[in-house]
Amino acid sequence: MSEKREIEEIFSKSLRAGRRTYFFDVRSTRAGDYYMTITESKRDFNEDGTPYYKKHKIYLYKEDFINFKDNLEEVTNYIFEQKGEDIITSDEKKSEKTSEQPSSSDFTEVNLEEIDNTEDS
Repeated sequence: MSEKREIEEIFSKSLRAGRRTYFFDVRSTRAGDYYMTITESKRDFNEDGTPYYKKHKIYLYKEDFINFKDNLEEVTNYIFEQKGEDIITSDEKKSEKTSEQPSSSDFTEVNLEEIDNTEDS
């Protein structure tokens, strides 16, 4: 049976972002080289109300750093160019839709009694 080796954290940074926290950790391979893990941790609640954390982890190795960084920068720039740097919330999107709905002044008022009376003549 193989022993589970202790994974030493070499360097670590964290980023709080609302209900999420991102952890950037440097770890060591068996050969002694470094790699990075990026973990997204989000607090959630069980049915009984007790908290727990959902975690998603990415392992990123040195040979992928440059391509990863380039693609992250390209996608980030695309989003900023297309949507700007301001955060769009679902509440703002809902208010946009309601403001786009035609107002009552956009319609012509028709009196159905007048139409009905002209048909009788």
